[in-house]
Formats: sequence, C-alpha cells, structure tokens
Amino acid sequence: MPPKQNEQTFIMEVTSMAHGGDALGRHDGRAIFVPYTLPGEIVRVELTADKGRYGFARLIEIVEPSPERVEAPCPYFGPGGCGGCQWQHIDYPAQARLKAEIVADQLTRIGDISEPLVRPTIPDESGWAYRNHAQFHPASGEGLGFRRAGGQGTIAIETCLVLHPLVADLYDHLDPAFELPELVRLSLRAGVATGDRMLIFEMRDDLPPSLEIDVPVSCVMLLSDGVHANLIGRNHITEVVAGHTYRISAPSFFQVNTAQAARLVEQALDYLDLQGTETVLDAYCGVGLFTTHIAERAALVIGVEQAPAAVDDLLENTAPFENVDVIEGPVEAVLPDLDVPLDAGLDAALVDPPRAGLDRFALDALVERRPARLVYVSCDPATLARDAQRLTRAGYRLVEVQPIDLFPQTYHVESVALFTPTGDS
Repeated sequence: MPPKQNEQTFIMEVTSMAHGGDALGRHDGRAIFVPYTLPGEIVRVELTADKGRYGFARLIEIVEPSPERVEAPCPYFGPGGCGGCQWQHIDYPAQARLKAEIVADQLTRIGDISEPLVRPTIPDESGWAYRNHAQFHPASGEGLGFRRAGGQGTIAIETCLVLHPLVADLYDHLDPAFELPELVRLSLRAGVATGDRMLIFEMRDDLPPSLEIDVPVSCVMLLSDGVHANLIGRNHITEVVAGHTYRISAPSFFQVNTAQAARLVEQALDYLDLQGTETVLDAYCGVGLFTTHIAERAALVIGVEQAPAAVDDLLENTAPFENVDVIEGPVEAVLPDLDVPLDAGLDAALVDPPRAGLDRFALDALVERRPARLVYVSCDPATLARDAQRLTRAGYRLVEVQPIDLFPQTYHVESVALFTPTGDS
C-alpha cells in the first residue's frame, strides 16, 4: 500500500525542466524542484526544503513515467551517487531538446527577450565517451572517485561511461588501490586527435609524489602558487580541432569535448561572417581555440587573456600568424585602453567568458567599441540571458542562438549567440 499523503509527501505533475538539472512542478501554488524526474511525469515526492514560494523535494516513486525516461546505464548515477551526470535517466534526443528549451526560457525570463530565436541543439554523435579531461579525488581509502551528488564526500569509481577511451584507458592503468596520502586532486587529460595523455597532481604539501606507471604519459604537478612543475615527460599535451593544432599546458582550460569543440568553432565563424579585412577582438581567448581560425579570415585579431599559462600557450599556438596581437590581462582592464581608435571601432568581437559571464565593466567597454557583429560563446544560459538583457538595453539585438551539446548526460549546455547593433541585419 502506498504511503499516506501529508504536507511533506505528495503526488505532483512535473511540467518543465529547470536550469540546474532539476525538473519542476507545482503543488499548493508553489514551485517544487525535483531531481531525477522529467516533464510529463506524475511522481510522488517528499519535501526536503521549504523556501516559502518554492521548495525542493526528493523522488519517492514514479507514478506515471514519461516515454522519454530510460534506464541509466551507470551504476553510480542517482541520489547519493556520482554528481557528474544529472540526466542519464532522459533519452538523449530529449536531452538535446530540453537544453534548447532551457536556453529559450532563460532568455525570456531573465533576459526579457520576447520569443528569442533559439535553434535546435546540435547533439553529440553518441552522447557518451566524450570527456577528454576528468578530475578525480581521493575516496577514503578506496582509491579515486568523483564528488557525490550534493557535494557530500567522494564516491569511488571503477569506470565512467562519459570518459573518452584514451582517458578511460589511462584510469584503468592506475592501481585500483591508488592512494597518495597528500593527494588533493588528480586530473587526467588527453589529446583525442594526437593520443597525448597527462596526469596532473595537486598535493597538499607541494612535494612531488612517488610514481610508478607503465604507460606513456606525462606527469605534472600543480603547485599552490599556480606554477606547474614537470615530473615526467612534457608539461603540456597537444590537440587538433578543425585542422588547427593547440598546445595545452597543465593549468590551461580547454573544451572537454573535442569533437563538439569543432562544431563550436564552425558556428562562431559562421556568425562572425568575416571577409578578410576586419579587426576582430577575441576576448577570454584562452589558448586560442577561436583565435587561430579567426586569424585565417581577418586582417587583425586582438586576443585578450588573463591566465599566464594560457597566454604562453596562446603565443605558441598563434606563432604562425603575423596578424595576431596578444594582450595579457583581465578583459575589463584591457578593453577601455585598447589601442583601437573609438571612432574606427572594432568590426567584430567574440567573447567566451567563464560561467560567471561578462564582467560589467568589460561589457560596457565592449559596447563602447560598437562591433558590428558580436558573437557570445556561453557555458551558462542564465548569465547569457543576463548579459543579453544588458546588451539589448545598450543598443544591441539578439539575432539568434545556437546551443551545442558539449556535455551529454548533464544539464550543462554551450551556446553561441549572435548580437548586432539595433537596426543592423
């Protein structure tokens, strides 16, 4: 017999997917967020946090499942398990559709943009085995693992279905009882196109670990002051995206899905629509994923990046091009003093900010330069929507957005948005 309903346990219909991974329904006039459910389902839940106008609940029973529900193949998925994936219970085509809906919803609600043009999400080829970079933590005497859902501790992991085979194989070669007392985090990285592989150690005491491994791999230690020290092999890997080769040092950011990174580049170049005569800003440019491709199609590229390791990589990766100027520093500090006359302006700009979105001062300085085409690469729909509102108030309009799924089985979605000054096409 099912448990009796009360104020804490009740049946509700799930109506939509919220940004952040949980699904959303309503009960007694308030929004209730429930993980591991999906729109169209009738579920029995237990309230876990009452916030007044909204609340959070845990799933007790699926009364009526959605036809888009699937059995999660990973044994670590679900409440109390690994927190890396949130959507393994959703059929992959539905994941792609929901991500576009979330982007549109955020642009409407936060960005105050009526009926934004959001294209269908460009899906990953399979939805699995894509991550070229993974971070593991000590799992209390059980080897290595991932953070649990909710952030409470670490769960030991034998295998991970979203790891690229090069990374999964490297993990398999680690001793199952792998344990270093002073280890804080161990990162595994691979160049999918090159076969390069790297182990990156972060230790509490900055003392190098004692290592024994029987596969070709570079080993690097990240020190507490941000410097990286070679232990074995090189201090970087190389990767190829859309025909361009990139050096990526141990501390440098790079997209975790190599195949989809190529589609990201392709979409950004399509929106920039360069003719070969333009001056283009590439802000938050990292190791130069977009910079090198823009350099082939523009008269001048100005790359701005703050992270020292990424700047070193950027200089190496753009060395074949004579039309790239690299400026090291925060975008919000560099843009106001950029050596491009305000009356001449920028012909185009690409920004790829971190999850927090564009710094307000960076956005103001960018708008002052008035690029005719502004391409915004976003990894967070909420901050994209916030910045879209600021841009529309500053005289830009959102032309369209193309979501690209770089993170299957999770709620995360990358988007490429095109803005133009009001009145332009």
